[in-house]
Amino acid sequence: AVILFWRPGCSYCASLMFQLEKTDLPLVEINIWEDPRAAESVRKITGGSETVPTVVVADFAMVNPSASQVLQAVNDHAPHLLPAESS
Repeated sequence: AVILFWRPGCSYCASLMFQLEKTDLPLVEINIWEDPRAAESVRKITGGSETVPTVVVADFAMVNPSASQVLQAVNDHAPHLLPAESS
């Protein structure tokens, strides 16, 4: 699944979550304020800060990506997660 680290009150997180929910990608949303290990993961990815949204696709991490960047990362790193196209 696509992992999206977020925190309450983050408008960038809310916007990205809203956009990604429309894509039908398997999405796991993790609140870094409720999960200290997730906050630690974000700090490792960002070089020490808790900048969110931070998104991980397979082994590829992005800080504050757009929905199109997430979709591109899924296409490049985990194409099996892309929703099947209707015929």
